[in-house]
Amino acid sequence: MEPRECNILVVEDDPDINRLLCRVLEGAGYPCRPAFSGSEAVLWAEQYNYDLVLLDLMLPGLTGEEFIAQMRRRKTMPIIVLSAKAGLEDRVNVLRLGADDFIPKPFDNVEVLARVEAQLRRYKQFDREGGGAVLVHGDLTLDKEGVHVTAAGQTVALTAREFHILTLLMEHPKKVFTREQLYEQVWGGEYFGDDNTVNVHISNLRSKLAKASPKEYIKTIWGIGFKLAD
Repeated sequence: MEPRECNILVVEDDPDINRLLCRVLEGAGYPCRPAFSGSEAVLWAEQYNYDLVLLDLMLPGLTGEEFIAQMRRRKTMPIIVLSAKAGLEDRVNVLRLGADDFIPKPFDNVEVLARVEAQLRRYKQFDREGGGAVLVHGDLTLDKEGVHVTAAGQTVALTAREFHILTLLMEHPKKVFTREQLYEQVWGGEYFGDDNTVNVHISNLRSKLAKASPKEYIKTIWGIGFKLAD
């Protein structure tokens, strides 16, 4: 069966930039839906299942940050933020909210396309790897096919990226993963030594698990990385 095409929602209030992004992506074979405000983006995202969202932060009406927060209550598709707000605090903030990647403006068209393709590749591969396996570690249960996690009997709602990190850790419960290994396996790109992306996603994952149970599920091995707690 032929794989279906990947549809992208491009959320950018500047018509010229929006048009440029759509042209770059559609030229590579990805159908795009333009949205020019956060409110319009929410309407489209609730009506259709997009494979990826390319998102500006400074939008009229609903901000990009508010859009991410709303989406992450029920959607797991990758969200790549494009923003002129490129300070470390801004980048960490959007990753904490649930974005998967951050590209500062002004951007390079080739880089945008490469990052989009890396996210889609990992997301689609992750979908295909479901395999029906249920992983269990103590009172932590992860259903790969159902994309469902419980800790101490409580359901834990995770983003696709968080789910993928936890899957890796649970598939190799004795292995210590470096930040570089996690980044390259979960994000599907070359690691450039920026620990913030991995650290923020691990932090988000830990805090969600902690709401279900106070016990430690992910252990930090100082100077090396992370592993599943014994």
